[in-house]
Amino acid sequence: MIGLGTIVNAGAIILGGVSGTFIKNGLPQRYKDIVMQAIGLAVLMVGIGGTLQGTYLVVSGGKLDRQYTMIMIFSLVIGGLIGEFLDIEGKLEKMGRWFQDKFAKGSGTFAEGFVTASLIYCVGAMAIVGSLEDGLTGNASTLFAKSILDGVSAVVFAATLGIGVAFSALPILLYQGGITLLAGFIKPWLTDIVITQMSMVGSILIMAIGMNMLEIKKIKVGNLLPAIFIPFVYYLITNIFKL
Repeated sequence: MIGLGTIVNAGAIILGGVSGTFIKNGLPQRYKDIVMQAIGLAVLMVGIGGTLQGTYLVVSGGKLDRQYTMIMIFSLVIGGLIGEFLDIEGKLEKMGRWFQDKFAKGSGTFAEGFVTASLIYCVGAMAIVGSLEDGLTGNASTLFAKSILDGVSAVVFAATLGIGVAFSALPILLYQGGITLLAGFIKPWLTDIVITQMSMVGSILIMAIGMNMLEIKKIKVGNLLPAIFIPFVYYLITNIFKL
């Protein structure tokens, strides 16, 4: 069943988020702080690892050679401008506050948990590649693996940030479900290189989320989300106009 992977993924996040909320009520603040720092470091390193994997290539002699540098810069700049114009992060925060008013009044960390979890679960390479595999071949194994990881991390996130983490399942349904549904239409243009470039940009955004969690620098990761799809748009334009 095409789309099952995303449904299972959303369900795992809800289950993990709800479970973690019960832990949150009995967890002292100093433990919450150290957990967030630990997760922030882990997220930062995952992002760095994925970025290096996509940016560097081992050539003859065991030397490293850079690749896709210009498309990376181009994607981040153009994607950031588009996201800033659309104010994606502002809309995510507004959605989080709306859910908070409706379902969790008095929870000061609801919107933060919703936005942080939504971004982490959406921008990873597994979200992109898994959704494409599900839509193109009906193979949801990557999304099933992602469901386990997301479900476990949702417990930890919710233990610190509360029930807002569980509500991040909604953006996951829309984002991954949308990619899965569109996969069949864009299949002819989805080369391995394009997927690698999209995953690389996604890893950079994961790194930025880690920086936010560690309070190193506030980066509007939500407004950078369109950058993930710029490599695909660039590939289409260069092939249509034979640039």
